[in-house]
Amino acid sequence: MSGRDFAGSVIVVTGASTGLGRAIAVETASRGAQAVVINYASSQDEAEHTARLVTDAGAEAILVQANVGEEDGCKAIVAAAARFGRIDALFNNAGITKFAPKHEDLDAVSAEDFLRLYQVNVVGAFLMVRAARSLLEAGPEAGSVVNTSSIAAVTGIGSSVPYAASKGALTTMTLSLARALAPKIRVNAVCPGFIDTPWFEKGIPAQTVERMRQGVAESTPLKVASTAEDIAGAAVFFASRAARHVTGETLLVDAGTHLGFASLSMR
Repeated sequence: MSGRDFAGSVIVVTGASTGLGRAIAVETASRGAQAVVINYASSQDEAEHTARLVTDAGAEAILVQANVGEEDGCKAIVAAAARFGRIDALFNNAGITKFAPKHEDLDAVSAEDFLRLYQVNVVGAFLMVRAARSLLEAGPEAGSVVNTSSIAAVTGIGSSVPYAASKGALTTMTLSLARALAPKIRVNAVCPGFIDTPWFEKGIPAQTVERMRQGVAESTPLKVASTAEDIAGAAVFFASRAARHVTGETLLVDAGTHLGFASLSMR
């Protein structure tokens, strides 16, 4: 916790109904944000729970159901913040995957899988930045964009080849946008490793997820399986004044997994 360093801020978080997005929304609210726009694609009950947590933390919670893979959806998310006249931080956290952990099985994924993942994970982030640009530039200090990439972007491990490739593209785009949008907007990316959230339970049997959780805790240098709250602080750092001279940076937040390329295989 860093006190009230987000006092009066207007925050937008895509993919905020659960997991890391929820943790980021609550963290910024607890640090003084005036309003948090909570985007979700389909999980209304979970998004409403996030909204209650944000409200309890002291911020106004604004729910917007929209698909970031569609330009109209991105414009709708940004429009929810327009009455404040600015966006101080945009967290591009929305993401999807295709579970195909045996990367050697090239038939486990299709061209359509690549296009679907890129549309949300890469194009969606770009569309959000483009839609929010004027409001990100309207504040008294440089606006901040924080992209949720992945350790998959730098190691090629992860739920599938299309997923790793899309996160690699997102990391590269972070550099491009940091150059293009300076000095009025800072753009950085956080690369989590395994996060113990319901994400994996959507495509993997519960027993396999538990084996994965135990395997991660045993194999990472810090001997932990990270939670969403463990990662949120690093993401929020990029949007804080403490990082006001940081742009074009990628931060691995993986309990040290990258040090030994510890396996995330489902043993």
